[in-house]
Amino acid sequence: MGYRAMTRCLRTKYKLRVSRDAVMNILKEMDPSGVKERKRRKLRRRVYRCPGPNNTWHIDGYDKLSPFGFGISGCIDGYSRRIIFLRVSYSNHDPSIIAGYYMSGVKQLKGCPKRVWSDCGTENGIVAALQQVFHENSTTGGQSYGHRYISSTANQRIEAWWSIFRKSQSNWWLELFKDLKESGSFCNGNIIHVYCLRYCFMNIIQKELDSVAANWNEHRIRKNSTAECPNGIPDELFFLPENSGQYIRIGYEVLGRGTLLESLPF
Repeated sequence: MGYRAMTRCLRTKYKLRVSRDAVMNILKEMDPSGVKERKRRKLRRRVYRCPGPNNTWHIDGYDKLSPFGFGISGCIDGYSRRIIFLRVSYSNHDPSIIAGYYMSGVKQLKGCPKRVWSDCGTENGIVAALQQVFHENSTTGGQSYGHRYISSTANQRIEAWWSIFRKSQSNWWLELFKDLKESGSFCNGNIIHVYCLRYCFMNIIQKELDSVAANWNEHRIRKNSTAECPNGIPDELFFLPENSGQYIRIGYEVLGRGTLLESLPF
């Protein structure tokens, strides 16, 4: 974080009014290497590493359309960058809804990932519990399998994808709903307006999300210097990892839990 961003953070989050010069001098003392890299505009990003498909799924919510009554949730495979699910509902903070999306991916692929990474929101609690149940007999034990809570900024795979999604897709919807609000046709404090907007647009948005996911999974990803994962087409990297020199099986122990899967209300 540069001195401008740090000054703004101190003022807005901690209500501390500190001059930029003071912040800049303190950063020079506390983080000289970071200041030097930023000055060169060559700040190094952490290299993302993932050994193969289904090693890690990244789950997160997209809140830009939430003020208008639409909560979008997504999940992406860390290695292949294949979208596992991309769904819209009235909320992306309901644990049972997120768990339903997760289970739809598990049932479709007939297995679960070794790990799921998500932020610390309560909406991910059921997913975390399901991951632990599916991996309770894992020979490795410990924390290497199951679920891991991380900060939103550390969940870089899905966060980076949301950035692409906003630039290419969601901005259109955002501007449309903002225009409705500014014209007086929509008030997010009026629950009837919210329900009407959902009735008119929920299915349309979901169809577009389905198209976005399908197109993404079939397009070619260029090589990225900040990731050790190979470039290529997400679907091919996910289903044919041997072609890229990697192979990690889906957690097939889930297949032996047919009764459990059938009993889950998701």
